[in-house]
Formats: sequence, structure tokens, C-alpha cells
Amino acid sequence: MPETLETIETMVPTFGVRHLSPMGAWQLRRFLDEVRPKVVLVEGLDDAGDLLKDIVRKGTVPPIAILAYTEQVPVRTLVYPMARYSPEYQAIAWAKENKAKVQFFDLPSDIFLALQAKEQQRRIDELQARAAEQQETEQQEAEQADSKTENPEPIDPPEVQTAPESGWSTYTRLAELGGENDYESYWERNFEHNLSADSYRRASFEFGRGLRECDHSEKFFYAENLVREAYMRRRINEVIASGVAAEKIVAVVGAFHGPALTHDEPAMTDDELASLSRLPARLTLMPYSYFKLSSQSGYGAGNKAPAYFELLWEAIEANELEQLPAKYLSLVVRHLRKSGTHRSTAEVIEGVRLAKTLSAMKDGSAPTLQDLQDAAITLIGHGERAVVQDSLARVEIGTAIGRLPKGVSQTSIQEDFDRELDRLKLTKYREGVKQELTLDLRENRRAKTEAAAYLDLNRSSFLNRLALLEVPFATSKNSRHESTTWGERWHLHWTPEAEIALVESVLLGETVELAAAFKFKTRLEACSNVGEAAAMIRIACECGMMQAMQQARVRLQHLAADTSEFAAVAHAAFELAAVVRYGDVRKFDPQPMVPLVQELFVQGTLALLSAANCDNEAAKLIVRGMDELNKVGLEYHETVDEASWVARLRALADADDRNPLVSGYACAMLLERNELSNEQLGREVSRRLSPGIEADLGAGWFEGLSMRNRYALLARQVLWEQLSEYVNSLDDEQFSRALVFLRRAFGGFSPSEKRSIAESLGESWGVAGDLTSEILSQPLTKEEEASLDGLNDFDFDDL
Repeated sequence: MPETLETIETMVPTFGVRHLSPMGAWQLRRFLDEVRPKVVLVEGLDDAGDLLKDIVRKGTVPPIAILAYTEQVPVRTLVYPMARYSPEYQAIAWAKENKAKVQFFDLPSDIFLALQAKEQQRRIDELQARAAEQQETEQQEAEQADSKTENPEPIDPPEVQTAPESGWSTYTRLAELGGENDYESYWERNFEHNLSADSYRRASFEFGRGLRECDHSEKFFYAENLVREAYMRRRINEVIASGVAAEKIVAVVGAFHGPALTHDEPAMTDDELASLSRLPARLTLMPYSYFKLSSQSGYGAGNKAPAYFELLWEAIEANELEQLPAKYLSLVVRHLRKSGTHRSTAEVIEGVRLAKTLSAMKDGSAPTLQDLQDAAITLIGHGERAVVQDSLARVEIGTAIGRLPKGVSQTSIQEDFDRELDRLKLTKYREGVKQELTLDLRENRRAKTEAAAYLDLNRSSFLNRLALLEVPFATSKNSRHESTTWGERWHLHWTPEAEIALVESVLLGETVELAAAFKFKTRLEACSNVGEAAAMIRIACECGMMQAMQQARVRLQHLAADTSEFAAVAHAAFELAAVVRYGDVRKFDPQPMVPLVQELFVQGTLALLSAANCDNEAAKLIVRGMDELNKVGLEYHETVDEASWVARLRALADADDRNPLVSGYACAMLLERNELSNEQLGREVSRRLSPGIEADLGAGWFEGLSMRNRYALLARQVLWEQLSEYVNSLDDEQFSRALVFLRRAFGGFSPSEKRSIAESLGESWGVAGDLTSEILSQPLTKEEEASLDGLNDFDFDDL
């Protein structure tokens, strides 16, 4: 005899739900009012019981989430989110309001995290096995290809092994069978609009039983659920053994688990529980966001439209489900009006009628979100989704972020983070909407207190420490090559990922400062060249960690004694020069760094020529290093040996046995410094761009020359005359080889710069400049296009 809902109740009344279901939450509360249980058991981490009081504490505002994380690296995490309309949240709230006991009764976090680790390792092993199998197959195919005869027999392709269908495929099939385009619409039409008493509980039980019968696709997932359900039955028995009658217990679980909580199935034994692997774990509560819920869409994890489902919850609570379509479309129009697009009330009314008609065509009692979207696009967007896309996102996803009272269930680093936000007046930036913050690190001499005088400087140190910890709350918008030392721009944006990263950092230290210091020490020890060590000195300076900065200076000196790598040395000099500039602004003595800058500058100068003997790929790093070292020379010309640097640039510009692009770049630097006259440039251009020079060498040199100071190049007529003669001297093969470099060189020029070049070329051709520019801007003729067909074989992907 198949089990029925009544046989479940011989053990405990069970209520199966979807984890973010407004109707499930509403009907659950009425079920609890009817049963009046003494104990409410909620699917959730068993060891999170201490968090229950904080989940419904005054001042807690959903969405929130329980976060479990391992006590050791690699950090593994589990997140259990709740919205105001989550059945679990309403069950906990009901228990508090009615003075009933409430407990979580799923597996504890240490077992869950161990299962997660096993599953991840299983997937890694599976991928490695597939890769090995693929490699073996390819090797066999290669051997077969080598042994082919002149007339080989055709070889059948290997069988393709299709992956088993995922659980989500089951939901997709259910939607198709229900006549819906997607599972979300199927669930909403069949479960979220039915106000009949006890309809949700009975329907979800049958739904869960159907899922269990047809979905065994993921063996590990199926086995994990059997373990979880055995543990839940064990916990139910424990509550009954404590003296609570079965009928006075209500179990709130996902619909999938409801049919498994029967007296016919065995509970987990002591030996079975002891045999389960564990990873030591900690728990905390954290604010969550609707945006994060929307990105986790899927059964049991989230939904695509959390803000919409809160509207649905409010409509159900107010007994105004009929008014939901009008409210939804009115909000869409309101957001459109804010953006400057007007829509009339009549269009809203017609939209409501259309949504109800679409629902009636599928025998629905009320429009689903899909029906409302279709109506909004058709009548408010006038058939264009793009018109209402942003408004739909604001109404359906929203920007809601939860809140927790101070000190509630937080780790020490979370508490420190909150204190720092208050101290630095950054609390208002803890929002789900990205905001810009501009800092002036200079002392505010009009401030009455020291804290106020250096507020922005202290903000900078704090935000840089978070960046070091890889907590994505603040993103720097400053270029590393900016010369300004007192101004910073940041984008601040709170996300659940930021909170998780912050919690994970507690393993490094109990406060943001201590965790940053530990992270810094770890990264410093991993530095393998002077460039990396110098970058760490700059990071320490920006983080306001002066002791760490001295540790990095010692590390850099040690590495500098054993290196001659130009790019790394140049980058180190550039980073240290920036740190020296910070001295007055960031309130530290930069003088101990000056000798290091001088030493690195000399090392880089001496290493330049040998480094320039490289291929085109390595030339990119050399050019960047030249730019960085040149900036140091210009800024600290009174401190470093700039004359030696200029002499090395001249030697490189004259060299024929070095990478031509690097030589051209050196020539451009000399031109920029007024170390190269027009006559000297003309001779060098004539030498480099002559018929006797290989096309790719000449064009490569010109590419390097054109990479900087283009304004100075545009004014030198001799350059363009020589380039014209050079291109005319090339045969077809040489032209094809040179074209890659020339096209890349001119690719960075602006349209106005290209017009100026065309006019210069016109003068050398004896044609009016304006006429030349006009002719060259015209579309190609068919004959000209045909003449370029031969270039189709060239790869321009790197341009």
C-alpha cells in the first residue's frame, strides 16, 4: 500500500516547502496555528541552534544567512539564506511569538562541510580520469593514423558518453508537462496562488514523493540525502524521547525530504553517526542580499525574483492577491518615469488585463511573474524588452540588503569591521548599490581633532587592508602610474561575497589589521623577485603598516643582490619611487628608501641593453620597464644618475642587433626628451626604413617609435616622407610582412591623428592635404577590395 500523508502523521506532522516560498510561509503559519506544537523542527544546520534567537531578534532585518566555514585552509563555506517570506524564517518567528521551542535538525556543519569536501574531491578525480581517458583515446587515434594504409578502412567514431541528467532536468520536464516554459512559472502557478486551506502541504508532499521516485540521477546527491534524512529521523526520535508527544512536533523541511520522515524508515544509529567524517567548523550570521538570492536561482537555493516574491508575500498577508498585477506594473512604470520615460495609467490598466488573460489561457487563478513580464514588455515596453529591462530588474530583484544588530552572532573580525566602519564614517557605504568615494589624504588643517584631520588617510589604510585581504567591499580606481599621491578614488559596494571573504579572514587574525599583517607576511615570503618585493613595500605603505614596510625593504635588498632582470628591477624602482613620494602624505620617513631607488635605477640602466636582445613577446615587458624607469629618472633627476640612463637609451636607439621595437621605443624616448634633432631623426628613419632592411625589422622599429609622444611625430614631416618612400620600395611579399607591424602601429592613432598623417603624406606626394585626407577616407572600390584578398591569410588577432 503506498504511503499517504496520514501515515506520516503517525510519527510527526510534516510540512514540506520550497525554501523561498511566500505561500509556503503563509500556509505554514496557519498550519502551526492549528496544530499548536510544543516543538518546531526546522531543516537547518543542527549546531546553529545558538543563532536562532538572533535570527528573529529585534533589529534583525532579512534577508540574512547562516554561514558555516571550516577552521582551516582551504576554507570551505556553506550558506543558508533566509528572506522574510522563507517558510523557515516564519516558522522560527512563529515559535518565538507563541513561546514554542524551535530547533534545527539537519546534519551539523562539520559533517556537511566534510561531505562537501568529499564531493569536490570526487569531481576532481572524475575530471582527471576523463582527461586520462581522453589522452589515451587521442594516443590510440594517433597510432592508428600512423599505421594507415594507402586505402584505409573507415574508422567508426568513439561512442559519446552522455552525462546523466541533472536534478534540474527533472524540474524542466515537470514544467513542460505542466504546459509552462520554465519551472519557476510552473511552481508559481501551481503552488503560490492557491489559498485553499492545507492545499500547499498536501501538494508539496505529493510533489516531493514524485521527485524521489523519478530523480536518482546524481548518485552522490541521492546518497547524501539518505544520510541527511536518517539524521533528521534520529533527531525526531530524540525530541520524542525527551517527553514531547509526536503530534506536538512539527517538522519543516524541503518538499523532497517530506516523504522520507516516516516511522517505517530507520533512524541513524550511534555507530553510523560516529563513522561520518567531520571538518572542524564555525558558524555566524551575516546580512544577505536579494541580488545574491537572484543569482542562486534554482530549487532550494534561491529564486530569480526575490523582490517580486516579497511583493507576493505582502499581497498574500494583506489578502490582496488580486491587486498584485496592478502593483507590479505600477512599480515598473514608476521606475520608468524616474529614468525619464513616461507611461500612462491606461497602459498599466491594459497591462493588468493582458496579464490576467494570459493566466486564464493556462487555467491559472492569478498571473505568474512570466505573465506579468509579457504584459509589461508588450504594453509598457511597446514590444521592446530593452525599454523595460532595467525597471523589471528593480521590481523583481531589488536592492534589499539585510541587517543585523551590533554584536549579533559575529566573528571578531566582523565586529572589528563594523567598528572601523563607524569610526571612519563609512557605514552609509555598506549598501548593495555601488557608490564612489573620493579621498584627500592630506591633513585637514581646519579639523578640530586629529581623527578628523586624518580621516581620509585612515580610510585609505583601512580600504587598502581590505584589498590586501581580498575582501571585495572596496575597489580602487587609481592607476598605479598616476603621479598624484594625495588623491584616491574608490568604488564601495557591499555584497554577501564580501562578508564571506571577511569571515574567512578570521583564520588569519581576529581584526582586519592583524589579518592583513598575516596575509602580508605570507605574500612577502612568497616573493621571488625585486619587482614583487617592491610592490609589497608599496602595499604596506598604502595599508599604513610601517613595520611590515621595513620587513619588505629587507626582503627587497636581499633579492636585489642576486638579480639583473631588467623588467623586475625597473618595476621595483618605480614602486619604490612611488613610496618615496608618499612620505609627507602618509606620515612616514621615506629617506631609507632613497638609496634603494638609486641602486635599482643603476641596476636597471646597466641591464637595459642586454635585456633588449629579446623576441617580440618579451619586448612588451621591456617596454613597460623602460617607461617605468624613465619616469623615475625624470622625477628624481637630482637623485639618480639620469645621464647614464640617457646614454643607454641612445646606445639602444643606435643598436642594430637588438629588438627593433625596443630600439624604436628608445628613439621615441630620446625624441620626447629633446635629445634627438630633426636631422638626427631623419638619418635614423632613413637608415631604419630603407629597401635594404628586412620589412618586419623596419616596420617593427616604426611601431616602437610610434608607441609614445605621437604629437611630436606628427610635426616631423621628414618621418612621413621617409615612411612613404619605404613602403613604395617594398615588393608584395615584403609589404605583406610589414603590414602586420604597420597596421598595429597605426591602430592606436586617433581619427584626427590619422587625418594629420594623411595631410603630411599629401604634401610629400604633391597633393593638397585636405584632398588626400578626403580620398583616403572614401570606401574601397571593388577593385581595391579584390587587391587585398591576398591578406586574408594573415592573423591580425593580436592587433
